[in-house]
Amino acid sequence: MKQRGRHRRRRRGRALRATLAGAGLALTAAATMISTSQATVADAPGALRPLTSAAELDRLRLTEQPVPQRSLDRLAKAMGRPVGVGTVLSGADRSLRGADECGAEERKALPVEPAATRAYCWDPADSATDLWRPESVTTSGDAESDGRWAGHQVILSGWTREADDGRGLARVAFVDADDPRHLTYTWALLAVPVDGGRDFRGLVSHVSGMVWYRDKLLVTTSGGESDALYVYDLRRIHRATVGGEAVGRVPGGWSAHGYRWVLPAVASYRPADGNCVRETGTGLSAAPCPDGLSLDRSSTPDSLVASQAVPTEGGHHTRLWRYSFSRDPGRSGLLDTDSGATVTSTEAYRTRAEDVRGVLSHRPGPFASPDWYLGRPADEGTHGTLWRQDERGANAAACGSEDTHRCWGDGTGSLSYWQETGDVWSLSGRMLFALPLSAVERELR
Repeated sequence: MKQRGRHRRRRRGRALRATLAGAGLALTAAATMISTSQATVADAPGALRPLTSAAELDRLRLTEQPVPQRSLDRLAKAMGRPVGVGTVLSGADRSLRGADECGAEERKALPVEPAATRAYCWDPADSATDLWRPESVTTSGDAESDGRWAGHQVILSGWTREADDGRGLARVAFVDADDPRHLTYTWALLAVPVDGGRDFRGLVSHVSGMVWYRDKLLVTTSGGESDALYVYDLRRIHRATVGGEAVGRVPGGWSAHGYRWVLPAVASYRPADGNCVRETGTGLSAAPCPDGLSLDRSSTPDSLVASQAVPTEGGHHTRLWRYSFSRDPGRSGLLDTDSGATVTSTEAYRTRAEDVRGVLSHRPGPFASPDWYLGRPADEGTHGTLWRQDERGANAAACGSEDTHRCWGDGTGSLSYWQETGDVWSLSGRMLFALPLSAVERELR
């Protein structure tokens, strides 16, 4: 029976890839799929282990630090009245290319199993440079349950510019996704107010994780930033008035590294016990920096899910945890805090999965335990692994003649679930893609 089931799944996999080949989404006609429930994978991370001790959970506490309102008001007075997402989208000046228009090398980064049903590559002016790298994605499906913001379906993608001098930058692509056949976008620079709102500097960080919830955008920080998360208000987008490479106040106005728009942070979250530690051999003894972020609307209340990327072959455990969003109407899009502005994790686990870059948590039913989806980058080549884990075990799709589990994209992009459409959005290489969560669930069980 097991062998017959495997053959049926292989026939279904070949039929699916034949259907998608004309759209340029199929990667290899020879790829085949089986569930790891029927194939042993040597490096399976096993079951999630709950973190329950007070000491372990205390390391996950955050302290909320709002930017003083007078600083934000001073900056707005100097730069002019801020605008919202709709105004930014109206000036979209670049187009994403459909999969058929993307090069073969670009399409190689797409998942093998399960296959993408929508895929795009960026404007050649943005995809041709190695200075900037796309790392994270969130959508208006995160922001609002009906999937729209200012009447639009919107995708936000966070990009990072590496710099040897430590002066990297972070930017966000605002994508108008109303017409799936023609996606357009424009850029905004992420910034941090300084000097009491008299100026701003660029965010010096990898935007490896990003969540848009209500009117706030939460992003991960790293590098020269000591905070764990920065918060941006999508009603406070400012217009740059001067071109050029500079960032901040310049003679004649305000510059945002050549971009038309800039977002100044309105708050940040810092580990309650000091700075967080990223990718070290400290095991569970230090406050972790979140590397992956996503929104879980299947929890009550809605929650922010986070993961830490510990190095491979280090023998250390990756932590997964969540924070509840506030239900206070006066704290729209912010995390739930106590009277001392402290955020406490409501659920936490450790896993043997290493180098986790993308994380997603979703309950398949109202009384079910959450499934956790963990994206790992490729060890070699272009394909990584997507694991589904819970407290019972772990599963991953398998593909190819040797039933390898390296079937996902490159694994460095974040994961975002658009509840209204049922799609998971992610990034792989220079490709932005989506596929139904139902397809992921089907192949990973």
